[in-house]
Amino acid sequence: MINNTFSSYTTSTTAINTELSPKETEPREIEELESTLQASASFPLVVPRRQTWLIFAAAVFLVSVPVFIEAPLVRSLPVVSLAMTGFWVWLSFKLMSRPATYLWGDLLLGFSWSWLAGGIYWGWLRFEPLWHLPVESIGLPFACWCLARNWGKVGNWFYLGSLLGTVLTDIYFYLVDLIPYWRQIMQVEPSKVSPILQAAVTQVQTPWGVSWAIILAIVLLVAGVIPLSQKQRHLYAFGGAVLSTILVDSLFLLAALSA
Repeated sequence: MINNTFSSYTTSTTAINTELSPKETEPREIEELESTLQASASFPLVVPRRQTWLIFAAAVFLVSVPVFIEAPLVRSLPVVSLAMTGFWVWLSFKLMSRPATYLWGDLLLGFSWSWLAGGIYWGWLRFEPLWHLPVESIGLPFACWCLARNWGKVGNWFYLGSLLGTVLTDIYFYLVDLIPYWRQIMQVEPSKVSPILQAAVTQVQTPWGVSWAIILAIVLLVAGVIPLSQKQRHLYAFGGAVLSTILVDSLFLLAALSA
């Protein structure tokens, strides 16, 4: 009798606790957001090699997109470029709502932060290089918050890799004293950019400029290659974002040399 009473009490208490779970009191939107982000934690860390290389290739592509597609768009239509961030976020959650496409939505969500930062900086603040890194870091608190909860690892690690490449590139600009050329290029007409680029290239070709280029390229190579040995999705996204920085910087250097 007593055992039955306690058993009944325990069962009912459990039911009450379940009914009053904090999640039930949260808005449905927050609940759905958490559910979507948490889905990545249930995926296996080690995945088929083909998929990891697809993630790597996608990361390289997504780092190149803001540079070669968003840059000209944001110069002429900054509001449109900024508004597209909402589309990327919407599309990322749409993809994340299906198990078959969750991974790509996760990656796209991390890309959305890079696109947002690019839209803000190159649209309105490009004349002041000192604002570049603070604006590019706009998604850092969100990325850290998600990773602390093991949410959206692929996209957030992609964003961190992209941010690391940006930080090292900007450090090079400061070390080699290219910031004045940056300001000049942003203030003159396109027809007058060539002489400024040639002067900047001369600065890069000094022993100081070449030495730091080699040092930072090695840092990027090490930071990008080592994660690839782990064969994990989020590390391939990180490695792809970091290594693509070398590709993008090299293309900019070639463009400056041919100016």
